[in-house]
Amino acid sequence: MIWDYIVAFIFGIVEGITEWLPVSSTGHMIILNEFLKLNVSPEFYDLYLVVIQLGAILAVIVIFWKDIWPFGIKNNEHPFSKSGIGRYVMKDKIILWLKIALACVPAAVVGVLFDDWLDEHLYNYFVVAVALIVFGVAFIVVEYLMKNRNPVIKTVNQLNWGHALAIGIFQLFAAIFPGASRSGSTIVGSIAIGIKREAAAKFTFFLAIPVMFGASLLKIVKYDGGVSAHEVGLLLVGMVTAFGVSLLIIKKLMAFIRNHTFSCFGWYRIGLGLLVLILGACGVIGGAGTPA
Repeated sequence: MIWDYIVAFIFGIVEGITEWLPVSSTGHMIILNEFLKLNVSPEFYDLYLVVIQLGAILAVIVIFWKDIWPFGIKNNEHPFSKSGIGRYVMKDKIILWLKIALACVPAAVVGVLFDDWLDEHLYNYFVVAVALIVFGVAFIVVEYLMKNRNPVIKTVNQLNWGHALAIGIFQLFAAIFPGASRSGSTIVGSIAIGIKREAAAKFTFFLAIPVMFGASLLKIVKYDGGVSAHEVGLLLVGMVTAFGVSLLIIKKLMAFIRNHTFSCFGWYRIGLGLLVLILGACGVIGGAGTPA
């Protein structure tokens, strides 16, 4: 039983790191599960992989609270009105949340309609490996093409409705293909349409809040199995660990991207994808050398 909590702790560390780095948290979790197993039912494990992300999301809320909380009179430079209840509402942040909601629509539609089919057919080592490689190459190509161009959009507040919808479409790749990386596909897509890295990363973090809460709620609603006290404990360990690690990783990533490109993550993804293909072909993961 103690070993299960150690494994849950490790899963929390991996989630906290890979959820925000553009290297695919889902892909790493699928790979990790080939070597470390939680002593839970397959149904609960599927739930666990999604709900553990709530710990990581809480870290975003804590770090960027002042950027996303739309109520208050202090430092409210854009109130809805000069008097009454409107002076407690920050118009710019309400508009930001509306843009986030728009960006959520494409992935939400796909998730509601095809969640079970995607889980059954695409959540395997082969798809993960291919997505890691393809999007790794995309990272390198986009960074090369954009290296001498100045981004047009430098802050989150400069994003228009078209930008928000485009980012939501970029997020579709991660909603469909495990290994694509939600943060990776949205950030590299944002860079490609002229958005500064810091602004792209911030909007991606904000976008993760409703997306992950929605994905967790969907999994919980669809879950029809029982939950033991042991399983609840494992989930709490994973969530708390993911929260603590995410606090550190998000701050480090924001500092990193001010002076570095995402090309290094592209090379990492390519290397990891090739390793996964080799391990799969040798039967080390995913069964007897064939995609699951």
